[in-house]
Amino acid sequence: MDPEIVIPLTVFATIFGIFYLYLSSRNRERLALIEKGADASIFTRGAGKSPIWKVIILNLSLLLIGIGAGIFIATLIDHYSSLDSDAIYPATIFLTAGIGLFIGFKITSNLDKE
Repeated sequence: MDPEIVIPLTVFATIFGIFYLYLSSRNRERLALIEKGADASIFTRGAGKSPIWKVIILNLSLLLIGIGAGIFIATLIDHYSSLDSDAIYPATIFLTAGIGLFIGFKITSNLDKE
């Protein structure tokens, strides 16, 4: 078969297999809990925790802000210095994206405390 066909099929099969294993093992764990008569509330988030969609949106937005700020800062450094531009752009982008994710982690932990 052509590699143009095999590669997407392999990627799709891998993603499908991961989801299938995750869902089937989760189902088996929950059925075992029901058989033992245990409370299934351990699978739900507590009332004091913030919803997962808020955490994802917060971290994604701070990541994108960090990437944008990294490109902007790298452009300024490239324009006003004689440093190698091949090293400035990735280093600044990764640095500011990491800072953005760290800030998102701190904000999320503060949300969970409230």
